[in-house]
Amino acid sequence: MDDAAWAALALSLTVAGSIWTWVAFRRRGLASGLRALAFTLLPVAAYLTKTLQLVTGIAGEVTDWVANLVWNPLVWTGVLLGGVSVVLFVVSGTLRARRAGTDQAAAKPLKPGTKASNQPVVDDDLGDMAEIEALLRKRGIS
Repeated sequence: MDDAAWAALALSLTVAGSIWTWVAFRRRGLASGLRALAFTLLPVAAYLTKTLQLVTGIAGEVTDWVANLVWNPLVWTGVLLGGVSVVLFVVSGTLRARRAGTDQAAAKPLKPGTKASNQPVVDDDLGDMAEIEALLRKRGIS
């Protein structure tokens, strides 16, 4: 499109907005009319700053991309491969977390002079819970 076509588009949007602004002033009052006037001035501002061409160019490119996405089986193959990749990342992270939990206990070296014992390890959270329960019983809360 040439510059005259962009000017005509901006002018027609401004004229339509001017009608909307007049109706808004008459029917809904000053606040609605001023808001409509603000919207009415946007096409002219977009034309003068060449933003109107930018927005329509971006909208056209996005439309082409979406149309290509919907109708192209090669693109859907890429989307499928991307999904498989995400699933593999999640699964590998889960497996690493499991392995890290078991490796830490086996990888801890014994301090000199200590013996490995087969006694169960006391969980600190259970001791904390016992203390909390004792406090609650002391206050009469069960």
